[in-house]
Amino acid sequence: MLELAGIIILGILAQWVAWKFKIPAILPLILIGLLVGPIAAAFLSDDGSKWIEPIWNGKQGLFPGEGLFYFVSLAISIILFEGGLTLKRSEIKNVGPVITKLITLGSAVTFLGAGILAHFIFELSWELSFLFSGLIIVTGPTVITPILRNIPLKKDISTVLKWEGILIDPIGALVAVLVFEFISVEGDSGFTKTALIEFGKIILFGTTFGFTFAHALAFAINKKLIPHYLLNVVSLSTVLLVFVESEIFAHESGLLAVVVMGMVLGNGKLENIKELLYFKESLSVLLISILFILLAANINIEDLMLLYSWKTVLLFGAVVFIIRPLAVFLSTSKSKLKTNEKIFISWVGPRGIVAAGIASLFGSKLMKQGVEGAEYITPLVFMIVLGTVLLNATTARVFAKAVGVFLKKSEGILILGASQVSRLIGQYLMDNQRHVVLIDSNQTNIQMAQELGLEAINTDIYSESLGDNIELNDVGFLMALTGSADINRYAIDKLGEQFGENGSFRLITVDEMNDPNNNPKEGLFSHTDDFNTLTEVARKYPKIHEVKIHDREHYEGLIEAINKEHDTIPLFVKDKKGVLEIISSYNKAINNVEKGYLLVYLGKALETKDVSSV
Repeated sequence: MLELAGIIILGILAQWVAWKFKIPAILPLILIGLLVGPIAAAFLSDDGSKWIEPIWNGKQGLFPGEGLFYFVSLAISIILFEGGLTLKRSEIKNVGPVITKLITLGSAVTFLGAGILAHFIFELSWELSFLFSGLIIVTGPTVITPILRNIPLKKDISTVLKWEGILIDPIGALVAVLVFEFISVEGDSGFTKTALIEFGKIILFGTTFGFTFAHALAFAINKKLIPHYLLNVVSLSTVLLVFVESEIFAHESGLLAVVVMGMVLGNGKLENIKELLYFKESLSVLLISILFILLAANINIEDLMLLYSWKTVLLFGAVVFIIRPLAVFLSTSKSKLKTNEKIFISWVGPRGIVAAGIASLFGSKLMKQGVEGAEYITPLVFMIVLGTVLLNATTARVFAKAVGVFLKKSEGILILGASQVSRLIGQYLMDNQRHVVLIDSNQTNIQMAQELGLEAINTDIYSESLGDNIELNDVGFLMALTGSADINRYAIDKLGEQFGENGSFRLITVDEMNDPNNNPKEGLFSHTDDFNTLTEVARKYPKIHEVKIHDREHYEGLIEAINKEHDTIPLFVKDKKGVLEIISSYNKAINNVEKGYLLVYLGKALETKDVSSV
């Protein structure tokens, strides 16, 4: 009882530590597992026993016989199902040629290169070598996001790394599953006719069960055949049913079945897909916390000693400093990415939870089958996972500065709200080469923004996931443009520090509009205009204009004329280089105004020769 409770407590503690220090959770989880397992047995226990013994050894242990093997199999099936849910066909089409090449050509380079290296360095069989290389294809968003969360980068770099991690997770897992299944069907005679038939059965039953049950579950959910309060647990039980049934018909086809099931559901028309994802994500966090402490604790000191060799350093160095850069540079050839950006992407390639989890599962299975060299699989993959996570977590920020991809000033603009006003302003900013992102919980507003070519995210401002979006790392300005004064104030308080380091602004309220002396320093555009007046002006005159400024006095006169005119609202001042400065209410923030600058405003065109519509 103490060991079971201890694993859960330590697992959640590790997750909290990871959140607090902004590091991948897999790092403290595996370190805790090694501490309570092989390290405790070798150095801390008087009787040489582990503090947590996953397998019953006659005196202590949590799982008798094959119990740990079964638990790991079921846990991995749930984790891979969640990964499959996140893999969207539309995302593969829209992420661009660089990311598409990274998850195809890049994966192939890693698979072949690492497999050849493992064969010749550790003298493993070709089958085991390519199983190892298949396992280390995946990077995963759970390790990429914490590393990059606080590194301001160009949007292109963040986008490439983020989507590579999301898309390659289930793809890499699928490759590893297929390689393992090909090995396991006939052991050393894996290329015989019988082995090919068995392999075909695995593919057939895995895809058939996954595809069929995915459509059956989607039909039951969409037809309201499952009560809402049972939705998540029925989905969970269906995943386990698919895994077990597929295993019965074709041994080792279960993992393939759940990945296919997740992919089909994730790309189907499922009304409750978001709710299902949230549940699976929470469940995955708990399972991962338990799983990796158990897996790391199950490693013996003898397994770790297998890595105490120059061969380990050679393999790690070759994977990180040769294979990864080769895969990236081949995948990004003829792209718009600069050389220093390619170098940084090459440097950041931490392996993740799926790699470590499946490695332990497959390694233990092959060892039970008596496959020669199988004892190397788990420690080798754990070495790559821990090594890459440690390397990237400690050096990514410094390396970004060294190669010149670290943004000294975050110029991106986050606009809260995607109403017509926000879309007009966002389009103007985008046309002036500013990275602008709109967020809104209204799907219709988001779709209208996306149709204009704007980057728009359908999310709730109160969602914690917003802060984890590494594509917003270059955002330094926040503009709260919703019709709710409470939400606008919350945005300034909650998101201002992270997204508004160069300025956080919000629309003024009706009370503040009627009391100019109570004008807030974060007030936006004008002390006489709130959301209602902006909306009305945008409805009547949906255009943004520019007017040339002759000097400071002329600028102040223009502002005075705009404030008197009910159908115009000042927005920005643009300097001679095209740099925009946001106008705050009462216009106190604009200090430097020279001849040749432009005043940008929304609404009815002013009666002057120097005005041009945009």
